[in-house]
Amino acid sequence: MSVIDAQVHAYDRHNPRRPWAGTLPGPPAVTGDDLVAAMENVGVDQALLVSPWSLYGSDTSYIIEVYGAHPGRFGLIAPIDPYEAKAADAVTTWGNTPGAVGIRLMAGVTEGFRSEHDEVRAAIAAAVAKALPVCVFCPQQLSLIDQLARLYPDAQFVLDHLGLAQPLHPPPPEHPFADLDHVIGLAQHPNVAVKVTGLCTLSSRPFPFDDLWEPLSRVFDSFGIDRCMWGTDWTRAVELVDYAESVAAFRDHLPLSRGDRDALMGGTVEAIFGWPTRG
Repeated sequence: MSVIDAQVHAYDRHNPRRPWAGTLPGPPAVTGDDLVAAMENVGVDQALLVSPWSLYGSDTSYIIEVYGAHPGRFGLIAPIDPYEAKAADAVTTWGNTPGAVGIRLMAGVTEGFRSEHDEVRAAIAAAVAKALPVCVFCPQQLSLIDQLARLYPDAQFVLDHLGLAQPLHPPPPEHPFADLDHVIGLAQHPNVAVKVTGLCTLSSRPFPFDDLWEPLSRVFDSFGIDRCMWGTDWTRAVELVDYAESVAAFRDHLPLSRGDRDALMGGTVEAIFGWPTRG
């Protein structure tokens, strides 16, 4: 079974050709070459490459370049602002892009986001038509994905980062799993899967971060391992944990059977996103 990281980011340096719209914790640049080298160094075979919203908004040109330089290594996920002009058409176009495997709604940081808005409905309908799962970023606003799952039962939703607020800088939060019961409540929706991504940033213990195992066992028991996928959110997490430890904690120390670990660390991504077979 391939090891597939369910969320990584790559970006060029801030420059006039592709200026940043904001900031992102981490190095001044993480090129595709940098990312592939880091993955190879720790035994990660492939990854879902998510264009960083805080830097590029809905511009996916850089991750498309990375895909072209490293074909087959990455599945691509595009952030979509449903309120931008012709957003639904952009989703359809994205679905025809080589390497594209999903979209991302930044619901938790999109001003005025409403699950029932016509613009949101149109973007999700376009994603369904192209068989693109819809990742949803809504930390501490889990009612948003609950509404989406109810309104659009034909769509496959994926909750980013378990829907939990994660720190950008040390220290980890004092009560990182305060919203876990609300997360588990989403398991009632068969069209919701979860990314167990960036979770090492929530640990208050040193590697292998074994204070995560009990809350994660509740997630696995509720959703089933076939709706859970591991990932690092590299390099956003760089100030709290290094990449090798983010991989090894789950691959080598998480108390799961071999079959469940294989599903968590790659099999669920393949099943939910239809990738790498689709792209």
